[in-house]
Amino acid sequence: QVQLVESGGGLVQPGGSLRLSCVASGFTFSSYPMKWYRQAPGKERELVASISNYGGSTNYVGSVKGRFTISRDNAKSTVYLQMNSLKPEDTAVYYCNANVRRQIWGQGTLVTVSS
Repeated sequence: QVQLVESGGGLVQPGGSLRLSCVASGFTFSSYPMKWYRQAPGKERELVASISNYGGSTNYVGSVKGRFTISRDNAKSTVYLQMNSLKPEDTAVYYCNANVRRQIWGQGTLVTVSS
């Protein structure tokens, strides 16, 4: 069974940090690029970051460049999103994603940035 399970969300003050994790199962993790998306209340889901299958290439949406870092550990079938200097506008449900013959989504993890 192909599955993605996110964790690591929570409430953090502006300027704080969080690290999200996404554990994959049911497919050969190292064969697939991975992505993090987010969806804020009342907004469409947007692509935040992506990473190639061996981690040699990463891409970010402009609003998070220099603050967020995507990485992966293929031995642990896990992709991470390190989020620093968080802003209230980063508040959203964060999802990891893989295209394994079809789009696979995790259940999401809520990040709330508020004082």
